[in-house]
Amino acid sequence: MTIKITTEVNQSLLKVWEGFDLSLFSKLAPPFPPVKVKEFGGCMKGDKVHLELNFLFFKQDWISDITDQHSSETEIYFIDEGVKLPFFLTYWKHRHRMVKNQSGTLIIDDITFKTPSLLTDYLFYPLLYLQFLYRKPIYRKVFR
Repeated sequence: MTIKITTEVNQSLLKVWEGFDLSLFSKLAPPFPPVKVKEFGGCMKGDKVHLELNFLFFKQDWISDITDQHSSETEIYFIDEGVKLPFFLTYWKHRHRMVKNQSGTLIIDDITFKTPSLLTDYLFYPLLYLQFLYRKPIYRKVFR
């Protein structure tokens, strides 16, 4: 399944790229499940991000590798791919795109995910969609 959410912000492409750091990453974490950042290597190819999700009665690791990164005058992106995922995911690929436009930058969360079955894909879609929709006001506030 795919999720694509676009947020327009009033900052230059380079300012937005420079802002993709641990501080922003921590602000983007949704209220549930609480997330503990165990490792944040960055947003460049070869970096790793290791999270611990706390589901109250149990915890799950989420480890993603940054598998690609590209920069041009009009677009910067990086891709994280899940290598160790929580129980409800079997595949995760998140392309974080920053695209220059006339008034600033478009931040595009372009996600492809799979769960153990097509039925659970559809059940988790709205939950994951809302988790990323939650980011829109945060992006706008950080990149005013």
